[in-house]
Amino acid sequence: MAIVAMGGEGGGVLADWAVDLAEKRGYWAQATSVPGVAQRTGSTIYYLEFMENDVSGREPILSTMPTPGEVDIVLASELMEAGRAVFRGLVTPDVTTLITSTNRMYSMQEKTAMGDGRISSEEILESCEAASKRFIGDDFAKVAEESGTVISASLFGALASSQALPWSKEDFIAAVERSGVGVANSLKAFERSFEMAKAPKKTKSTPVAIEIGKRPEESKPTGLSPQEELALISNPASGVGPALRELAERIKSEFPEPVRIMLVHGIKRCAEYQDVKYASQYLDRLARIKDRDEKLGDGRYQLLTEVARYTALWMTYEDTIRVADLKARRRRFDRVRKEARANDNQITQVREFFHPGVEEITDTLPGPIGRAILKSNYATRIIERVTRDGLRLHTTSLHGYLLLYTLSRLRPLRRRSLRFSLEQNRIDTWLDQVFDTANEDYNLAVEIAETANVIKGYGDTHKNGLNNFNSIMREVNQLRAKKDSGAALHIASLRQAALADESGAKLRALLSTSA
Repeated sequence: MAIVAMGGEGGGVLADWAVDLAEKRGYWAQATSVPGVAQRTGSTIYYLEFMENDVSGREPILSTMPTPGEVDIVLASELMEAGRAVFRGLVTPDVTTLITSTNRMYSMQEKTAMGDGRISSEEILESCEAASKRFIGDDFAKVAEESGTVISASLFGALASSQALPWSKEDFIAAVERSGVGVANSLKAFERSFEMAKAPKKTKSTPVAIEIGKRPEESKPTGLSPQEELALISNPASGVGPALRELAERIKSEFPEPVRIMLVHGIKRCAEYQDVKYASQYLDRLARIKDRDEKLGDGRYQLLTEVARYTALWMTYEDTIRVADLKARRRRFDRVRKEARANDNQITQVREFFHPGVEEITDTLPGPIGRAILKSNYATRIIERVTRDGLRLHTTSLHGYLLLYTLSRLRPLRRRSLRFSLEQNRIDTWLDQVFDTANEDYNLAVEIAETANVIKGYGDTHKNGLNNFNSIMREVNQLRAKKDSGAALHIASLRQAALADESGAKLRALLSTSA
């Protein structure tokens, strides 16, 4: 039996329960573990072998590592770990019972991808089912969380229910009780998972954060029920507070139904980021695009949808004020405590590591001061010397929290900052390009709108994204001058190349071949 789990999920406890269970039933048992500290924040394989004790009393020779094609049972604490077990050959259709929780813990490659780097959960599920002799999958992690324990107890219950091991449910329960730690909560999760594993789900719905204005044919879950969506479309004011009610009424009176939900999220995002006036400016920017889409579009408002989505995202760019605001929010500290499983009697400390560059600092300053510092070699050298090794901040201390809180309260001064003036000019130039192109090539205008997706993050990530964006816009101008009929497809391929890696190497390679 192989158990694949990440740090803190109780994989070692699960292995101990299984060994104790086997030995109490008169079996020889051996367990080994291979930690992978660099793999997905501590992914570990626990390998166990059980052998029935024969009358000779001779001690058997047991293996210390799993052999592909000879693993009877694989337990996975998370769907990607199950997929990794399949990839390694630990799961085979003639031998293996695969039991996995269908929750996802995204890998670093998925999290840091410039675009949507998530691997399809459905594809992993299909691979798991096809590769195993018997597949049991359900959200056992949710059961563990609701029971106040870790996933090891849930997987142990599912293992008992599968009858892949020749012991009774009572034997499994006795092993948990003998451990003497967290027994009540563990057995609660065990019982629920035992019942779930009798009729496991093969698919799951993955919660997705609300995305502002994806195309109708590419839309993702909004987090709203169909009834809530219909209510918001017919009455946008139902989704906002008193301060934004006037803008919500404007959305209802001036904008078509297909984009109303996205626009409500857009004004809420802009108002939270800056103020109501900024949210009103957001709608002002979209008004002329709406008029152009009504004349040139097919009624689906693809252009308006894309422009509205990326305008909201661009207008709420990440600067030091925004980052400080997000880090100083109470719900962030609550989330950290929850993830650390800290109780009311425990102290949780949070330490941040910042590595601000010269431009990140000058961007926050008033325009004239920021430009003056950037022009001064002496001033930039001083800043680089101070920030060279990064800054460590204990944000759960009074001093650290007050620094973050004070920085986050500089929001009223953002309009006078160097970065604000630069971003507003960039947004308006991009919108002019979209507006002018729509008359010539509607599909190309949509691609220009989507190209704003390559600009994201802060620091070097933002700098590289902006360089990629500017490279694509230069290509747009050349294609427009040539009146190239395949311009939209070409720009789409450039955008995908820009999102493939942060450095822009793939984009530059594609641009060089098309030159």
